Amino acid sequence: MPGGLKEVRERIKSVISTQQITKAMKMVSAAKLRKAQNAIVQVRPYSDRLNRMLSNILSNLGSDASTSFGKVREVKNVLIVVVTSSRGLCGAFNTNINKEALAHINAKYAKQRQEGNVTVLFIGKKGYDYFRRRFRDLQYNTDYIGLFSHLEYDQSSPVARQLMDEFSSGKYDAIDIIYGRFKNAAMQFPTVEQWLPVARLEAKSASKKRADYIFEPDQQQLLETLVPSILQLQFHKTLLDTHASEHGARMTAMDKATENAEDLLKNLRINYNKARQEAITTELGEIVGGAAALEG
Repeated sequence: MPGGLKEVRERIKSVISTQQITKAMKMVSAAKLRKAQNAIVQVRPYSDRLNRMLSNILSNLGSDASTSFGKVREVKNVLIVVVTSSRGLCGAFNTNINKEALAHINAKYAKQRQEGNVTVLFIGKKGYDYFRRRFRDLQYNTDYIGLFSHLEYDQSSPVARQLMDEFSSGKYDAIDIIYGRFKNAAMQFPTVEQWLPVARLEAKSASKKRADYIFEPDQQQLLETLVPSILQLQFHKTLLDTHASEHGARMTAMDKATENAEDLLKNLRINYNKARQEAITTELGEIVGGAAALEG
């Protein structure tokens, strides 16, 4: 067989092998996605409702009660939590989160960045890989880069508790989280959330009347228990969102890769058949020509 045909045949075998791998990865991601999707679908309504309740309560606090998590200070030191996956092969998912984080830093904390007061905490390796190669003027924290390997509330809540303590102590004046918000298997959105201080709801009317809540037990005791619990759940929700988004993005990317491999196989097989027909035609022509020469 001519060398050209052999090369095409070997390439066809290689594409078939790659297609089998992408199919397997798609099936694995689909199985993991179902579990991750169920987790975020169950948690998100509860978390969003509690977060709105927290913002509403803090917006209507009287002067006799307060919480350090709702105090707005002059922003000097900033912590940006970037939540990405630790593995690739999920399209532009991680890149979009990293670009959103960088744009957020440049738009909101440009002054703090110039002063060297922006720290980026990474959950997931892809965010760290992106930033450390490009930006040396930022401070990096990789203490919890492997948190996705143990994605349980019992593992994430101590991290949230430590970040809350650092905010309360004044180490950081603002903590924002950038993560991938899951919508469905084909759609994930890089999202920025102000985690601390807790964002307060703006008054919808000009009257500026405060709601009169009845607290049981007393107001201060309830705030000291309720606020940390809600913030810890909100932090865990961002991890679940990103986890589901990762598997959705990878399943979509592997499905597209499988389709592309199928298209490539069709073209290769067409080219192979054409080359084979040309080789056969050439051989027949040579045989006919040789026979005619012998007869002559």
